[in-house]
Amino acid sequence: MTNDEQMKEIVRQKYSEIALQDKATNEASCCGSGCCSTEVYNIMSDDYSKLEGYNPDADLGLGCGLPTQFAKIKKGDTVIDLGSGAGNDCFIARQETGDTGKVIGIDFTPAMIEKARANAEKLQFNNVEFRQGDIEKMPVTANVADVVVSNCVLNLVPNKDGVIKEIFRVLKPGGHFSISDIVLQGNLPASIQQAAEMYAGCVSGAIQKQDYLGLIESNGFKNITLQKEKTITIPDDILSNYLSTEEIAAFRSGDTGIYSVTVYAEKPTDAACCPPGCC
Repeated sequence: MTNDEQMKEIVRQKYSEIALQDKATNEASCCGSGCCSTEVYNIMSDDYSKLEGYNPDADLGLGCGLPTQFAKIKKGDTVIDLGSGAGNDCFIARQETGDTGKVIGIDFTPAMIEKARANAEKLQFNNVEFRQGDIEKMPVTANVADVVVSNCVLNLVPNKDGVIKEIFRVLKPGGHFSISDIVLQGNLPASIQQAAEMYAGCVSGAIQKQDYLGLIESNGFKNITLQKEKTITIPDDILSNYLSTEEIAAFRSGDTGIYSVTVYAEKPTDAACCPPGCC
């Protein structure tokens, strides 16, 4: 892979393309006639359609969990969604906060922001807003959020420690987050690690599960809880773009695991504005 800024640009370009498509078009992406697995962007998504507040126009099928389902959002809360895309999790969160709450979606892809704002306008939500920005440096003041949610986004960010620090900064003391993301146990084959498409597809940018949880703990969060975990299986027709038949067999029989996890953690009620050591 290339440097951090180049990786960000790869993600921005790919998700700009996705923003211009609908969910059906994204899910119809094929590896060729006859085999038809969805692209790696879509193989991890969960079904949102049964959740109150769901809006199909905002669902591009890009997540790897249902963080808003686990986020313990209350009426009147201020919620921030990191990597808000077309607004799917924001609109689910708005159902929980009600008219007295506020939801802020942050995304660094202009096309996604435009699509999300159009969706909010159609729904006539005046307490849901979308801000373009980098979640490593959020366009939000400190101690503003009761809840932070995010769905399959931190794995796309080179500086994951920086994002965790920012989450701590923007949460009110006593606030909490619920984040769905991709983590690893064991090592991916080098050809997958180096593939730009697999980075943008939320796989090769993932880190070890214990390192991920360790970052959360080292930044001062408490009551860290694994709310959900599921195994992600990449279809052979996608793997075949990067691995030989023998390499796929070795990968399948090896000890490497790819997992979607939903993690909950709280900012202590007596916390300073930012994590230990950053002020």
